[in-house]
Formats: sequence, structure tokens, C-alpha cells
Amino acid sequence: MEIELKLSLAQEDASRLRAHPLLAQSAQGPLVLQMHDIYVDTPDLQLCRHQAGLRVRQVDGRWVQTLKAGGTVSGGLHSRHEWEGEVPGPQPDLAALDAAIGRKQPIRALLRQDAIRDALRPVFTTRIERTVWQLRTPQGDQIECVLDQGVIESGADGADGAIRSVAVSEIELELKQGQAASLFDVALALLQEVPLQLGHMSKAERGYRLAAPQPLRAVKAQPLALDAAMSVEQAFLAIAGNCLEQVSGNQDGVAAGADVESVHQMRVGLRRLRSALGMFKSLLVLPDALKNELDWLGGALGEARDWDVLAGSTLAQLDGEAQADAAALATAAHAQARLKHVEAAQAVTSARCTACMLGLQRWLQARAWRDSCSVRQMRRLEAPVFPFAHATVRKDQRRLMKRGKRLLHASPQQRHQVRIAAKKTRYATEFFASLFAARTVQPYVGRLSALQDELGWLNDVQVADRLLQQLPEVQAGQADQADQFAQDGLRLHAAFIRGYLAARAQAQGKDGRMHKAWRRFKAARLPA
Repeated sequence: MEIELKLSLAQEDASRLRAHPLLAQSAQGPLVLQMHDIYVDTPDLQLCRHQAGLRVRQVDGRWVQTLKAGGTVSGGLHSRHEWEGEVPGPQPDLAALDAAIGRKQPIRALLRQDAIRDALRPVFTTRIERTVWQLRTPQGDQIECVLDQGVIESGADGADGAIRSVAVSEIELELKQGQAASLFDVALALLQEVPLQLGHMSKAERGYRLAAPQPLRAVKAQPLALDAAMSVEQAFLAIAGNCLEQVSGNQDGVAAGADVESVHQMRVGLRRLRSALGMFKSLLVLPDALKNELDWLGGALGEARDWDVLAGSTLAQLDGEAQADAAALATAAHAQARLKHVEAAQAVTSARCTACMLGLQRWLQARAWRDSCSVRQMRRLEAPVFPFAHATVRKDQRRLMKRGKRLLHASPQQRHQVRIAAKKTRYATEFFASLFAARTVQPYVGRLSALQDELGWLNDVQVADRLLQQLPEVQAGQADQADQFAQDGLRLHAAFIRGYLAARAQAQGKDGRMHKAWRRFKAARLPA
């Protein structure tokens, strides 16, 4: 299993990296290699579809083939199965791969299909200058630090014979011996001198995007499969890793600056992570410095999300007598949302965000909470997960039931507390869903979701009221004196819509839908 951490840097910062004191201490190197890689796949990219990559690399007159398949990517940390061996030339040797791959690996069966073997062809190539340093940490861990700079090129683009290409400037820290946490120690040390970002895509993934261009897509939370034989600590690591996959999977979409759904899903990933940390807080506690940084990042995404919801959902749904006023406000709200997307993009591509994610991953990989755990806490962390999961879901439901007793006559602040409790209960149930019978989990989560929908719209109204109060002033601060008349009109539109939304919210609270959703949830059977 290959374990490596990928980071990207601007090409002009490569000299700063080479001069870093940590690399100057390298016992060997730097070693400089010129590499030419040929990635092969079928015309319909079957290997890529099965999350595999096969390349043949020429380096120092030798040809080496490498197959990578399976594994995970979380917070820039790539863990993948890898099979490697020399070959006589630029063609892959599938017989040698077949002998090397374990029988239980799904990729072996795929490569044995004649239709696959006969259809393999070059899809894209890379030409890279690689600089290599061999590092040893004070703890004795061995890490290979690689700086890759060059280009990825795809095949001819249509009849004009044009070649699509993208530049490469990245660092790979590969664990050769020791603990994965040491990769983050080295990365954080490099970050002190060189602006870096986490690398979420391998060169293979970037090459495939050239060969078959596709838009960035938002990444939703993936189903989580826990095993009842897991300890509580193992379950926490699996849950945190699942949350971070959602966070990192949407970072490129947020960095692009305009994808509404990527902002939403990255924010959801952070909220799920914070909820998971809350569930386990009696056993392990995230350091305050990291907690504050997660709050900062969530805030940057939250501002963009709030304006997106106002412009694209709350105002867009209004019709009748409110439609004209809502349309005038939506234009201004969309403009403000675009500004907040730029700020969110700046946040997720900042060195501060990189340091936050590296620090969080280091905390997880090192299981740093153990340093302050009591004997009793360690016993509970090492206990089987199912009793903990069952107790957590029951506790969350009791909290929700207590807060919801007066839901139908609750103030907006009280409804907000019920909504938060419902969200935490749903996250906990979904985290542990694989430990319970599906026939009890699915109806329970379904009724929770229906309740959340009712409470969510009412919360959107509260957020809209706050933003609509800000909108005329925000617009006035960005406009010149000649636009004063337009700003006065915006204030009138905002005042009307605030009243209109408040009246609708009051009516919805009395029309029975929330009452029905609450009654159906109260009657739901707890997962078992």
C-alpha cells in the first residue's frame, strides 16, 4: 500500500522549496531525474472507471510499469494499492501484472478480460523533471520528498491535431518507513516557508480530465460502512475520514469560485465533522486552535451559502404580489453571493486553510487525543462500537424530544435549537446506520428529514430577514452617489419582502405541516 501526501505550489515558488532548511538536511540528494510517462487505458476509459491507473515510465534508460488501484484520498493523503516492475519497452506487460496482483483484487479480473487487454492504448503522457530528497525525521521515520515540475499532455484534439496540456508543479511526500503522521509534520514545516495547497488529484486524474474533459462536480457524503467488530476509536477515525473526503472532494469546486453546490457540500462536510467531534467529545477533544480554524473555514463557506439560498431559493420561490419585489432583490443578492464566493475561494486556497487541514489530519493520524486520555477513556475508546452507537442515537433523540415539546408555539430561537438537535440526530443516525437494521434506519431518517425540511425553510426565512436588512447598506457601500435613487428603491423592496416572508412563516407554522412532521417523527421507531 502506497501512502503519500500531495501538495501543489506555484512554479515560481520552487526555488524557495529547494532552499528550505529541512531539505538541506537531507542525507542524500537532491537526485534529479527526467521522466516520461505513458498512461494507457481503453477508448472508453474502463480502467479509470474502475478507479485504476496503468502507466509505463521511462527514467534513466529503463522502462517501469506501475498499476495503482483502489484506496482513498482524504485531506491530501493518498492511500492506494500499487504494483510495479520493469518492462522491456513502452508497452505494459499484463502477464507480469497478473502474477503480481493478489487474487482478491477486483482489478485483476478486469485486466484478464480480452476486450480490455486488446483495447489498451495511450491516453495521455507526462514529461516531468523530478527532484528527490530522502528525509529522516527525529523519530526515525523515512520520507521521500519529491518535487515534480513539467507538463501533462493528452492526445490530438480533433482534426487540427492540437494537443491539450496542463502544467504540473507539485510535491509528493511518500512514507517509506514509519508513521503516516510524520508526513504532516514535514508538510507543516515546509508550509512555514513555502505557500502550499493540498493536492486532491493525482497526475493520472488530471490527465484523464484532459483526455475526457468534464466539469467539476460537487461531492456528497458517501455511505459509511462500519463493522460491529470495530472499536469506538476505529469508528471515530472512519467517520472523521468520511467527513474529510467530502470536504476535500469539494475544495476544487469552491476554489473555482462559482459552484454553488460545491460550497454547500463542503460546508455540509465540515458540519458533519463538527457533529462527529461533538458525539465523541467525552472521549477525545479537538485542540482549541484547530477548532477555531474549522470555525473560521465554516464561516467563510457559510456566508456564501447564506447568500446563495437567499438569491437562488428563498426569493426565487416567491410569486404573486411579491414576485416583482423579489426579482429586484434577487439581482442584488446574486451579486453579493458572487462576492462571497470569491472570498470563499480565497479562504480554501489560502495557506491558512492548508495548515488547518494538515493539522487536523496530523491529529487524526497520530491519534493525538491519547496523550491526554484517562485510563477510563482509553477503555471506552477500545470497547466495541455498537453499544456506544446505540447509546448515542438514544441520547440524541431524547435531546430532540425535549427541545421539541413546545415546537408548535416556539419562538424562532427555540425552533432553531430544535433544528440543530434534529440535524445532529440525523448525522449520528447516518454515521452509525450500517450497524442497525435498514428497515428501522430508513424510516427513522426519512421522518427526521421531513422534519428538517419544515424547520429548514423557517430558518431560511430568519436568515433572509437578516440579510435583507444588510442588503441595501451593502449595495450602497458599493455604489456611487448617482445610484441613491436605486438604493432607496431596494430598501422599499427589502422592507416589503421581509414582512411578506414573516407572514408566510407565521402562516406555515399554523397550517399543520410542521405539526404533522413532528407527530410522524415522534411515532418513529428508534433504529435497532
